[in-house]
Amino acid sequence: MPTFVHGKGTKVYVDEFDLTPWLNSAEMTMTTDTAEVTSFNSTTKSYIKGLSDGTVSLSGMWSSDTDGSDEELHALLGNATTPLITVTENGDGIGNKAIMAQANEVNYAISNPVSDVSTLTADFNSSANNRPDFYGIRSGVQLTAGASIDYNALGNLTGHNHGSQTTGGGMAIIHVPLNSIGGGATTIKVQHDASSGFSSAADLVSFTSVGASTKTSELVAISGTIKQYVRVTASTAGSSGSITFMVSLARF
Repeated sequence: MPTFVHGKGTKVYVDEFDLTPWLNSAEMTMTTDTAEVTSFNSTTKSYIKGLSDGTVSLSGMWSSDTDGSDEELHALLGNATTPLITVTENGDGIGNKAIMAQANEVNYAISNPVSDVSTLTADFNSSANNRPDFYGIRSGVQLTAGASIDYNALGNLTGHNHGSQTTGGGMAIIHVPLNSIGGGATTIKVQHDASSGFSSAADLVSFTSVGASTKTSELVAISGTIKQYVRVTASTAGSSGSITFMVSLARF
């Protein structure tokens, strides 16, 4: 029997912000251009593959909250830095699907009906930023559950089995929307191994060290082989507090 997923479990991360509480719709579209190469004496049209593209559309409730929907989405319009977006499906959970995007905001609209709640819509167009090693929007998997972890409970998280190794590289995105760890920086990595027990685990991605009480986001491009099993591992020099982070990985 098919396994269906209800949209109510969707979560949306934009840069270092979890905008889930303000949003109620997230739509992602991925396309590939084609160019026609049909020649004389053909009976069926022929095409060759062109450039890939993608869009993300977010909508929900307008709010003037600090770090809320209007403050963060409005600020991204025309921003010189291309935002990072992760949309998790079926809630946060290791192995669940994630749509990962590096995309410029191209439209921001606010609606204020006389008899209903004020709403907003933000549209994004994916961008590889002139880097041929990854697309601007990809389908990946979540490697964390997006839950708060105390400073003294960090370590190796549950691994994910892709089924086989891949050789086309990939990308990883991290969002850190909450961080109260004090007294030192936190190190977060993605490791991979050919074994489910991670007996020979090697670092695949090392994100930039997260400073005490710092919220951040980052995309790291991966080249070459990604082994069958991957996991997140984290450690901190801090002595108090907790941290919430979402890490997703896409293989090319």
